Amino acid sequence: MRDLLLSVALGQVLSLLICGIGLTSKYLSEDFHANTPVFQSFLNYILLFLVYTTTLAVRQGEENLLAILKRRWWKYMILGIVDIEANYLVVKAYQYTTLTSVQLLDCFVIPVVILLSWFFLLVRYKAVHFIGIVVCILGMGCMAGADVLVGRQQGAGENKLIGDLLVLGGATLYGISNVCEEYIVRNLSRVEFLGMIGLFGSFFSGIQLAIMEHKELLKVPWDWQIGLLYVGFSACMFGLYSFMPVVIKKTSATAVNLSLLTADLYSLFCGLFLFHYKFSGLYLLSFFTILVGLVLYSSTSTYVAQDPRVYKQFRNPSGPVVDLPTTGQLEPSVTYTSLGQETEEEPHVRVA
Repeated sequence: MRDLLLSVALGQVLSLLICGIGLTSKYLSEDFHANTPVFQSFLNYILLFLVYTTTLAVRQGEENLLAILKRRWWKYMILGIVDIEANYLVVKAYQYTTLTSVQLLDCFVIPVVILLSWFFLLVRYKAVHFIGIVVCILGMGCMAGADVLVGRQQGAGENKLIGDLLVLGGATLYGISNVCEEYIVRNLSRVEFLGMIGLFGSFFSGIQLAIMEHKELLKVPWDWQIGLLYVGFSACMFGLYSFMPVVIKKTSATAVNLSLLTADLYSLFCGLFLFHYKFSGLYLLSFFTILVGLVLYSSTSTYVAQDPRVYKQFRNPSGPVVDLPTTGQLEPSVTYTSLGQETEEEPHVRVA
């Protein structure tokens, strides 16, 4: 029970960080007319570069920055671009569609993560996991319904189809990034993941900033209040990126994305005091419904089937490639691992 509650609590810390990101972004865009999503992401990637990429640079041996780049540079380059564009597409969607549409369609990241985990990480789920996922999504639907009832459908809603497609694209890229992150932090290291994201993220977001947002950045009415908001945004974003690999390693990418469903509710509760949003009892119902779904999902372990015929390593082999024998039947192994509640002993089962 202690580990179960800890897993749920860790996910809620991530949600609170996302709440801070949303609040600072709202103040910047609405109160100070500073619409600079690429620049805000660029600041985060620069912080990751200064902390984690430099850490890799001073390491020795196989964990050194140059050694990692020599073996896996193109994979991290693709992952960096995916991470940048996932953030950009979802933020851009707010210009075309409503807040409710973004909240609902952003849930598309959950089936994306489940499918990618099933086929590439070979994670296998039990019935209780799917029940927990459905309960979480029902809670999210309850929140969207409350938004409609109290009239909180913020956003222009013009060119809604474009906005909805942008959200779906961003959610898909988020799913790809999260599953890759789970594999890397489990098999390589958290510092390597963050250092490479910082390196390629700062490079490519800097290029995107120079091309798409340099004029908007010049329009920002700089003063100490705007400076504090940018600092607050960067601190929350840096904390989110630094802490998320820890939570993903203890739980899973799917569990983390289910936990993040409560982030919109935390933003709403803050908005009741800061922006005078209207309150509805359905918001509380939604919050507790999502928490119940999280507890259901985390109450039992998933398991990982490791089959040498389909499991592809992210790490490059250091030695010569050895072909698997073609004669005889290959036996995949199924290993139960604790992605939710920890157990004293984890059974290992061999299946034909």
